[in-house]
Amino acid sequence: MTDRIYHVLFLSQRNSARSIMAEAILNSVGRGRFVAYSAGVRPASTVDPITLELLEHAKLPTHGLQPQHARQFTSDSAPRLDFVFTLSDTAAGEAPPQWPGQPITAHWRSEDPARIDDPTERRLALIRVRSELERRLRVFINLPFTALDRLSAQHQVDEIGREPGADRGNTGEAEARSHATSVPPQSPQPPD
Repeated sequence: MTDRIYHVLFLSQRNSARSIMAEAILNSVGRGRFVAYSAGVRPASTVDPITLELLEHAKLPTHGLQPQHARQFTSDSAPRLDFVFTLSDTAAGEAPPQWPGQPITAHWRSEDPARIDDPTERRLALIRVRSELERRLRVFINLPFTALDRLSAQHQVDEIGREPGADRGNTGEAEARSHATSVPPQSPQPPD
């Protein structure tokens, strides 16, 4: 087994919910083999408080999570990236910059909870997103990276983004309903 550490960037529009969740999840489940970052193409000023609450409820680290601009990952001093995943259609629609390291890129579309006005339904959407991202990332970290050439790795990460329920579906619905009724809602703030 290789000791190589893979650097992964998650992009979304605001970098306040979806990409923040992906960063926290991968840094936890990746067990030191992966270093995850997140950024937005139009970053928010703060992380969505419900997102932080849900990450803490899942016992995921939240220290240091903050919105940042994607430009921070294009400079010569930025980490060399191995993978870049867009989670929002807005981020995917932006002209990609020259990322250090010539990473493999893929679009893992994820529901945008900011489009949901009802606080309970928004919380449920965030829980679905967290469950979906964790499922995808558990598949991702178990890919046989050392046995895959670049084209095969590209195909594998594209397939992860096409998993059933990737757009929405009932992923995590029971967990979402249970958590939504057991945790009092916070004041809404537009998530990422």
